[in-house]
Amino acid sequence: MPNTHASPVLKRFNSALVIDDHPLFCDALVMTLQAIAPFTNVATAPCLTDALSFLDNTPHPDLIVLDLNLPDVDGFDGLLRLRKATQAKILVVSSMADARTISAALKAGAAGFVPKHSQRDIFLKALENLAANQSFVPEGHMPTRDEDDATQDAVNRLASLTAQQARILDLICEGKLNKQIAFELSIAETTVKAHVTAIMRKLGVHSRTQAVLIAKEASFEEHLRSSS
Repeated sequence: MPNTHASPVLKRFNSALVIDDHPLFCDALVMTLQAIAPFTNVATAPCLTDALSFLDNTPHPDLIVLDLNLPDVDGFDGLLRLRKATQAKILVVSSMADARTISAALKAGAAGFVPKHSQRDIFLKALENLAANQSFVPEGHMPTRDEDDATQDAVNRLASLTAQQARILDLICEGKLNKQIAFELSIAETTVKAHVTAIMRKLGVHSRTQAVLIAKEASFEEHLRSSS
């Protein structure tokens, strides 16, 4: 049941979408949200594909709660694509809560970041900040310096892509040729070529291989390796 005694600022939140592939934690997040704010509708999705389909077919929620580590995304790609698809506030809830991950998530479009192990009062504070149009980060978080952070630079560049360009880059990373991308997305091959040219220009690279390297820099695998 929604919390009808929530603070006035939280009454700005009526609907939410929780994106997490772990059923038990997903249910726990739903119960937490309904316990601290007057949500009348909280939907769930186990992956980015289902979340984007939900956004395509229903009115957008006021809040999206996102786990970064989903089965059909790599690194910050899911967050970047969600940011392109909706104006809803995005609160990242992740077990990966190091300073670089938090900074990169905020730069990629998250309105706030809560570590998965956080107590309910932290979620409440996060929602109050977001409802007041303020960001939220864990206490003690120290932002990383962009100029020293290759991951941050990669996220910055990827954030400049449109939703279609981000999807095409995903397919390039899978090794798909322009003809295959055109078939999968039901668009002309010349359109794909134009998008690829725009992607390389925005990423500041001169080849598909270099574009793939930028995408990999923003992936969790590369991100964690570089911080170890």
